[in-house]
Amino acid sequence: MDRRDATTMRSIVRRRGSQMLVGAVVALGLAGAFYALRGRGLRQGTIWRIRAMLDAPRVRAYAHGNFTSLIFLHHSVGRNMIEQGRLRESFTQAGFDFWDHDYNPIGLTRPDGSRAGYAYSIPGDNTDPDGLAAIFSQPEFPLPVNAFSGLLQHEVIIFKSCFPVSNIRHEEQLLALEGRYLVVRDAMAERPDKILILLTPPPLNPAATDREAAARARRLANWLQSDAFLLGHPNMFVFDLFGLLAEANPGAPDHNMLRRAYRDGTDSHPNQFANEAIAPIFVESVLGMIDDYKGGASGQGE
Repeated sequence: MDRRDATTMRSIVRRRGSQMLVGAVVALGLAGAFYALRGRGLRQGTIWRIRAMLDAPRVRAYAHGNFTSLIFLHHSVGRNMIEQGRLRESFTQAGFDFWDHDYNPIGLTRPDGSRAGYAYSIPGDNTDPDGLAAIFSQPEFPLPVNAFSGLLQHEVIIFKSCFPVSNIRHEEQLLALEGRYLVVRDAMAERPDKILILLTPPPLNPAATDREAAARARRLANWLQSDAFLLGHPNMFVFDLFGLLAEANPGAPDHNMLRRAYRDGTDSHPNQFANEAIAPIFVESVLGMIDDYKGGASGQGE
């Protein structure tokens, strides 16, 4: 089978898969009506999947093949960056469609800031590295029946884990974290139509960590930016959120921890000052990564 035949076959498989999933949507809708009539109701995850599949044409309409449809998978630190750092407004002004996905009960938010009314059903609501590895190990379907397929409706997938990941107590834990990030990276190695942008996990407040654990968190952030992780994966980029938030002075008692100006009390969430300072850097970096990839991809085709 030559490349043309293979491409045709993949197209047929996707089309048939779409038809089957449309049928599944109809079947689920009928099941929903049946259960509603019997007063039993559907599980929340099933309702989200039905809504996500029905909304798929609208979501995919934003993807034009030029990497302007962005989704940011996050929890509270990301939410604060969006709201206090005005990420959505900045990306919109730059001509990009910025979607974001918070905890499952909040779910997907559209580029205009309105709630979509459903989630991509992130397994266990877990965006730690083990949760990310689980998401990126899911099978891909033509419609968003799982978290991975939902994220793939967007052209640029931005994601992060939260600060508890930086509590790395021993070397085995550090190696395990690296292995889970490798699962995520390798899952997208054959998807040049997508860009992945990973944020290094933010540092912990000094009240929640110690120098040894914080030093390992710095090593993880550095490894994620190294050739050991990125070389040979041109569609994978890393934004060093840890490096921007953490104290860089080796002589400081809070070295590699959330720096004093960026914390309030014992809370590990970066404060508003941090979000307002870092958000413009983040936006500029993301736009630069997209431009770099587009330029490299066009150069490869010459």
